[in-house]
Amino acid sequence: MSEHSKSVVLTGASRGIGHATVKRFSDEGWRIITCSREEVPEACQRDPNWTRHITVDLADPGETENFIREANELLADQPLHALVNNAAISPKTPFKERLGCLNGDVDQWRKVFELNFFAPLALGRGFAAALRRGAGSVVNITSIAGHEVHPFAGSAYSTSKAALSALTREMAVEFAEMGVRVNAVAPGEIETAMIGEEYEALIPRIPMHRMGTPQEVAAAVYRLCTEDFAYVTGTEIFVTGGQHLY
Repeated sequence: MSEHSKSVVLTGASRGIGHATVKRFSDEGWRIITCSREEVPEACQRDPNWTRHITVDLADPGETENFIREANELLADQPLHALVNNAAISPKTPFKERLGCLNGDVDQWRKVFELNFFAPLALGRGFAAALRRGAGSVVNITSIAGHEVHPFAGSAYSTSKAALSALTREMAVEFAEMGVRVNAVAPGEIETAMIGEEYEALIPRIPMHRMGTPQEVAAAVYRLCTEDFAYVTGTEIFVTGGQHLY
């Protein structure tokens, strides 16, 4: 890794918001370490700034610890300037039915929380020393679903994102002692592979009358990791086109 380039660790990098965020950091010249349950496209792996992609299931605490160890070895005592906790799951029934409090398997709730909540906590702790060296920034990807009942996001997903919002505030206070900022970005309806035709019915509830793009979320994440936001911590930015106002 270059001594002069800034570095970022990002989870859930293989598609959607995560993939767009990797591209934004790469375009800005950052060195990038990523992970996801899937491999990234070969063309992306040829990106000279994409230092390493590690295939890992962060819903498994053991694999999470292995990723932290391997990524820290790649950093080799150099500073880490940003950690983006993007990986998440929102399970559905085989008929794409929303999983609620009554029809969801409790073991599946635990898996959702392991990835959506406990993994960001473990990663924050695991990279704390490297972030301190870089006076870095943590960005947790939360969701509009963590603040209101969503017609398609399941209860486990929504409550895990609400918990992540609270964790962001708690981390912001504790990490400030190390010179590290912690914020969150809460996307609304974003045009990714996870969005189906049923989401079109939500557009009238969006003041800007359209869905957002992964690049618009990536821009907010990137800016939070720059000096432009050097005095901002414990904040959650809604990238929703105004949908969260209703």
